Amino acid sequence: MDRFYSLAHASIDFHFKQTPRDFVVEEIPLYEFSGEGEHLILQVRKKNLSTNEMIGQIARYLGIKNKEIGYAGLKDKNAMTVQYISLHKKHEEALENFNFDGIKILSKTYHNNKLRIGHLKGNRFYIKLKKVNPTSAEKIDEALKNIEKFGMPNFFGYQRFGNDGDNHILGEKLAKGEARERNPRVKRLLINAYQSHLFNLWLSRRLEINTLVNSFKAQEIESLLNMPNEEVKKMKEQKHPFKLISGDVMEHYPNGRLFDFEGAKEDLERFNARDISVTGLLCGKKVRHATEIAGEIEKDYDDEINADGARRYAWVFPTEIEGRFNKQEAQYEMNFTLPKGSYATVLIEEIAKRKINE
Repeated sequence: MDRFYSLAHASIDFHFKQTPRDFVVEEIPLYEFSGEGEHLILQVRKKNLSTNEMIGQIARYLGIKNKEIGYAGLKDKNAMTVQYISLHKKHEEALENFNFDGIKILSKTYHNNKLRIGHLKGNRFYIKLKKVNPTSAEKIDEALKNIEKFGMPNFFGYQRFGNDGDNHILGEKLAKGEARERNPRVKRLLINAYQSHLFNLWLSRRLEINTLVNSFKAQEIESLLNMPNEEVKKMKEQKHPFKLISGDVMEHYPNGRLFDFEGAKEDLERFNARDISVTGLLCGKKVRHATEIAGEIEKDYDDEINADGARRYAWVFPTEIEGRFNKQEAQYEMNFTLPKGSYATVLIEEIAKRKINE
């Protein structure tokens, strides 16, 4: 399903429709491939195809099962994407004659291991916004500067929830044994959609709390949030737009161990310096939970389900941000890099929110 953004507010507006011409993403591998081994690594460019559709076409051509082809991450369908896949090198010769509209093999190498989900450092994006006037371009410039300085909330994008945006509803039933799905991959995706839905609700609540902290006096917030006055004062003193709360589960950034936030000034400085970031809950079994006040907030977005849980960065820091305004074409082009699991469409929505909230 196409996703269309159009924002008009006073003198600011832009138009974005996710298409291969205006949305390009290139995968950044987690590590350098060894150049030797039994696994053939292909750099593949695709357009108007999901990763699973692309893998399905290659698997059918070779007469193998989809699961024999490894990949590090799922890429958007309505986009031009470059990603890596792996398969046994015995198929190398057969692939020399592979030809399918929308799929092009760009390069090949070898590696000792099969690619697996998560073997990914991040993604580099190229986005084009249209119908942009000079005033809007200046505001987009400013929004990108703010994102580069402070980072952005790490919401799951609309792609996570299916064409109709309701995959989480069936996902909840599957996670609680109230429905069945024979395909294990589909079942996992649907349950993940439910976990992601709760995460997004929690993150929205935390951003609401941030707004209250910035907008009201400590005594007023104390009653609004049923939160100790001392905690509110500590939040109001924080320089970062995302306010940490006692008991938050932090993680070294961009990867590392988890630990509890206890209000230490050193940890606030490390958060500002992007050395650590705050995490949110993906509910399930075998997962670490927030404690203290942060835990009280988190429990409203927790659920007992028959799946393993995890922690996800709630706040991420896009890097290598570049923006260019083409006045003649009324277009704004931007490039940026996001860590794995983060959504470029969320960054676009964040620009829209920042413009409205100015």
